[in-house]
Parts: sequence; C-alpha cells; structure tokens
Amino acid sequence: MDIFTLFPTVSTSFIVISAVLVAIGWRQIIKGQREAHKKTMIAAAIAALLFFIVYVSRTLFVGNTSWGGPDELKGIYQVFLIFHIVLATVAAVFGLTTLTLGFKAKYAKHRKWGRVTSIMWFFTAITGVMVYVLLYMLYPGGHTKPVWEVILGA
Repeated sequence: MDIFTLFPTVSTSFIVISAVLVAIGWRQIIKGQREAHKKTMIAAAIAALLFFIVYVSRTLFVGNTSWGGPDELKGIYQVFLIFHIVLATVAAVFGLTTLTLGFKAKYAKHRKWGRVTSIMWFFTAITGVMVYVLLYMLYPGGHTKPVWEVILGA
C-alpha cells in the first residue's frame, strides 16, 4: 500500500469507527447508561476528529485522487461527491452542536439534535465508504498535487 492509498484507508477507517461508536452510544443511552454513553460519544467525536486531521493532512501534503472511472459516470460521481461533502459538513456542525448541548446538560435539546445528528452521521459514513470504494477499489484514479504546491506554484 502506497501513501496515496494509505491515508484514505486510514481516514475512512476512522469514519467507520466513529459511526459504529455513535450506534453503540445510541444503544447505551436507550438502556439508560448515561456515563457509558458520554464516554462512547466522546470516543466517536475523537475518531471523527482523527478522520478530519488525516484527511486535511493528505489534502495539504499528498494531494487528492481524481476520478479514474469511465467518463460517462464522472458527472454522477461528482454529484454524489458534492452530496457527501455537503452532508459531512452539515453533520459535523450538527455533531459539534449536539456535543455542546450534552456538555452543557441541555438534555432535551441534546436528545432532539442527537437523533438527527446520528442519522446524518450514519449516512455520511456510508457515503464516505462509497466514495472510498469508487476511488480506490473500483476505479483508481490519478493523484492531484498537494494544496501547498498549488498555492506556491511549485
């Protein structure tokens, strides 16, 4: 495995771990296990943060992967990718809001936000894995320049 596939594999793994932890945390709170729920959801947030750090590092220093599949699927892929990016961004904002409400002990609002946030996070993880499968398993593409090289004109 080269650096071009190592970073995406690691970052995608963190998102899957995060989603699994969210599911576990959801089950824990249904069972009334508040302290376990809190610890699990913090772990889920840390896994999501690790995803973000790996993703941004890859974008800055290695570059991203361009579409390698058939031209007739490129437009569909790009729409799907934009949907995933928007969903992930909204889910991240919702996640931070949900965590903040929980830490501030505003449990009624935390509960309402948490239900929506969890569902968004599951879809984010699923679509993220689908992007990974498309770019690194089904249709491996080329690699773009790291952002720092683009900015500096290197």
